[in-house]
Amino acid sequence: MMANIGFPGLILILILALIIFGPKKLPEIGRAFGDTLREFKRSTQGLTNDLLEDKDEKKK
Repeated sequence: MMANIGFPGLILILILALIIFGPKKLPEIGRAFGDTLREFKRSTQGLTNDLLEDKDEKKK
């Protein structure tokens, strides 16, 4: 789904976000989005490690 947006669509989304939230709020929103993605990545990595450990324990 995200691959179909393209560059013009991305610019349109950014312009709409700038109009809706304003220039002062956008950095805060971007920072919060980045923190959320980082935490999600950390959680999925932990889950993957747990699954791999369980798989290794079953082999033994």
